[in-house]
Amino acid sequence: MLDIIINSLWLIIPAYCANIFPVLVKGKYPIDFKKDFVDGHRLLGDGKTIEGFFSGIIFGSLIGLLQIYLQPFIGQFYIFQFQHSLFTIILLSAGAMVGDLIGSFVKRRFGLERGAPAPILDQLDFMVFSLTAVSIIISIEVSWVIFLLIITPILHYSSNIFVYTLKLKDRPW
Repeated sequence: MLDIIINSLWLIIPAYCANIFPVLVKGKYPIDFKKDFVDGHRLLGDGKTIEGFFSGIIFGSLIGLLQIYLQPFIGQFYIFQFQHSLFTIILLSAGAMVGDLIGSFVKRRFGLERGAPAPILDQLDFMVFSLTAVSIIISIEVSWVIFLLIITPILHYSSNIFVYTLKLKDRPW
């Protein structure tokens, strides 16, 4: 069980970091350029910004580069079942940001406003897309996915409460 926890968290760290960083950036330029979809609702909303999207990818990738740097040192104590590469960290980080955009797009289609809770979608969109993207180049154990499906909503909710407490978000979800 410890192998599942270590490998799955080591894998997903760039996506987690990419997903949380845009909240800290507070971008000003909406990635949808304030355009409406054919249903009259915004494509994505003001919460999805150009600055947030690209800073998320960059931050997730920087954290992934740190992981790549640390792999040989940690490898003296623990052997990972995969090794991060530049491709895995970029796919995880970009996949997380694209997943978040798609989650926002879906929320707008259901008429949910920015910040409105969408359980499951809010917690898993970024993870599902990042894992799907990285699965193109590495094999992902089913047990890792199951563990991440369980732990990610818990971590997502906890981090949102933390960021809300720091007054970096308007709502605790």
